[in-house]
Amino acid sequence: MPDRTAPRRVGALLALALVAGTVTACGGDGTEQDPKGALQIWIRKPPGSATEQTTKDLAARFTSASGVPTRVTALFEDFETKLQQAAAQKQLPDIVINDTAQLGTLVKQGLVREVDPGIAGGADLTPISWDAAKGADGKRYAVPFSAQSFALFIRKDWREKVGAPVPASWDQLEELGRKFTTGDPDGNGKADTYGFVIPGSTKRGYTSWYATSFLWSAGGDFLTAAGGKYRAAVNSPRSVAAIDYLKKEFCTDKTVVPGAVTLETTQAHQVFESGKGGIYFTGPYNMARFDKSLGKDKYEVVPLPAGPGGKAVSLAEGENLYLMAGSAHEDGQRKFAEYAISPEGQALGMAGDTDGTIVRLPVNAKVQLASVRKDARWKTFEQIYKTAGRYTPAVPDWTPLRQASADSFNAIFADCAGDTRGALDKLATTLDEELAKQEVKG
Repeated sequence: MPDRTAPRRVGALLALALVAGTVTACGGDGTEQDPKGALQIWIRKPPGSATEQTTKDLAARFTSASGVPTRVTALFEDFETKLQQAAAQKQLPDIVINDTAQLGTLVKQGLVREVDPGIAGGADLTPISWDAAKGADGKRYAVPFSAQSFALFIRKDWREKVGAPVPASWDQLEELGRKFTTGDPDGNGKADTYGFVIPGSTKRGYTSWYATSFLWSAGGDFLTAAGGKYRAAVNSPRSVAAIDYLKKEFCTDKTVVPGAVTLETTQAHQVFESGKGGIYFTGPYNMARFDKSLGKDKYEVVPLPAGPGGKAVSLAEGENLYLMAGSAHEDGQRKFAEYAISPEGQALGMAGDTDGTIVRLPVNAKVQLASVRKDARWKTFEQIYKTAGRYTPAVPDWTPLRQASADSFNAIFADCAGDTRGALDKLATTLDEELAKQEVKG
């Protein structure tokens, strides 16, 4: 994760880059334009992956249609750090395709430029997707590109082996985890299976990311909002109960795979498909992978049951197209964004039912999911997104709040003798202090 002094340092460096020189053909920020150069596109995907190829295919089709040359770079590990390094070197790419949750950080660092939602095709995008491109000041600083929600991936063969129903409540989900841990669901006669696969590492705030849907479904929250101001709510009774529910899986039931507190998502994928754990709360992008590694008949995709809060809530996420500041290709940036959100661009990004998808759920309301994908499980995620999806709060910079929450949750799950309420009281103080720094504390 970036350090907290980096935003000011990088923003200052970029500001110097933007004002340097006297130009004849300039963009909105005074940068000399070079429409003949290749549009540099960075995407947070593993190099050599099917998703990288889909991005290259999308860029190539755009170039064919527009005549604008492109160059795609796929990066995965330490993506945000490499982006800051590029900014410090005055070598930012023109387009970045990255998580919606990064918007606040990029705006604070001065690395992205404002976007007019009236761009061609913008009116066809769903209102909720535009919300993910909105900064704390109400302006848009990105173009929505892909949306997603999350669901439970459950080993169906294990569930049938232990004679358990599809969980319709948190109690049934908890009981299924215990049966997977103690009931030898793989039939090998060894006590080597567990209920839950949890990416509990603090890296990139994974612990907080995983816990978010459970926290909201329990009626808890990170923050409460009123009049554009926020206060910490992570130590409310319902928030404490939600974190204690997860802690019980780690500490009392011991139904979580060993080492979960250091697992990142890429490692957690491997744990699930290796047969160590049977319940994994994750996104639709893993279906094609698990179909190959496990077999489509071995697992099922079901919504998270309603929690103590009376409903099920799923973290809504996705990817935005960020038009980077200081670009010499502002016209190319706009044209690429317009193509990527068009029905043709969205369909290309969806990549059918393959594991090359870079558009999980389309943000263009004119694109019918079933016309591109035949796998009915995608409809489950679409329904979850539409009925239960919720984005993180639109504070100026969510990243430090997410990281502080991840550090606290991780410590709670790792220390079974610790005081959950006391730890969350301390976290609430930290969140309030951060909100004060961002000048949005109520």
